[in-house]
Amino acid sequence: MKTYPLKFEPVLKERIWGSRKLEQIFNKKLPPQTKIGESWELADLPNGQSIISNGQFKGETLNWITNTYPEQIIGSENFSGQFPLLIKFLDANDTLSIQVHPDQQACQRLNEGQPKTECWYIISAQPDAVIYKGLKHSTTKQMLESAIKNKTVDQLLNKISVKTGQCHFLPAGTPHAIGKGLLIAEIQTPSDTTYRLFDWNRTDDSGKPRQLHIRQALESINFNQTPDNLTFTEVGRLVDCQYFKIHKGHQLNGCQALLSKGKMKVILCISGHGKISDEKLRVDFSAGDCLLIPSDYEGVMYSEDDTQFLTITLN
Repeated sequence: MKTYPLKFEPVLKERIWGSRKLEQIFNKKLPPQTKIGESWELADLPNGQSIISNGQFKGETLNWITNTYPEQIIGSENFSGQFPLLIKFLDANDTLSIQVHPDQQACQRLNEGQPKTECWYIISAQPDAVIYKGLKHSTTKQMLESAIKNKTVDQLLNKISVKTGQCHFLPAGTPHAIGKGLLIAEIQTPSDTTYRLFDWNRTDDSGKPRQLHIRQALESINFNQTPDNLTFTEVGRLVDCQYFKIHKGHQLNGCQALLSKGKMKVILCISGHGKISDEKLRVDFSAGDCLLIPSDYEGVMYSEDDTQFLTITLN
């Protein structure tokens, strides 16, 4: 098989807190009069499966190609099962619920769910945009239980002003919420397990509040996180955790970089445009595109504009 950079159809998710920004900024084709909050760019979950949109394997799923050609794509002939990353764009036109994702130990205690560690790269932010990230120092489980009853959970979380270009790492067990006015690239482990603590007393279109998951959330929260949880990165290596690494790249118009064999890469284009090519094939990309570069592919990435991108690899 001759491998090539794979592009995918986005899996769009309607959310009450979404808007149309993905259409405006990334020119994504959204269904009319619909609030789209999430665009899953690379996904291998039961409720979201990426479909290849270019080349010889157009129409095949991400799961099929990685399990059919594991050595060529992933770089390991022993790989099988679920693709180990989930990559999304999030358009927060309103504040998301305060929630937490479990780690492996919490999943075992609860006998449900999949662990989820994630990070947020801020693509654009309104001047007053904030996120909620981690419990304030010395917050106990008893204090949080009391705040849940009093509907004051937000007062126990760190409220952090954010700006374009920041990357915030959120290990499993971190209570968090995305504030309004943010467009975010989310890179995470492949899980959709989310436990809501508080949803700002909102209701859906039928007037019903969304379900909360208090017992599971309290079992999942890490009450011993350090102040390091509040730091962020902006240049170079953004994340280096046990699940994935993320590097922020920047190429000026006319610059090029070699994509060498030996390691699978995912390139998420944040701005600009260009092409990836070898002696036989050319794949164009632009802002909002997510490309899976197979382990055994070798080519050159050309920028035809001032281009910023994230390169994600497995650890």
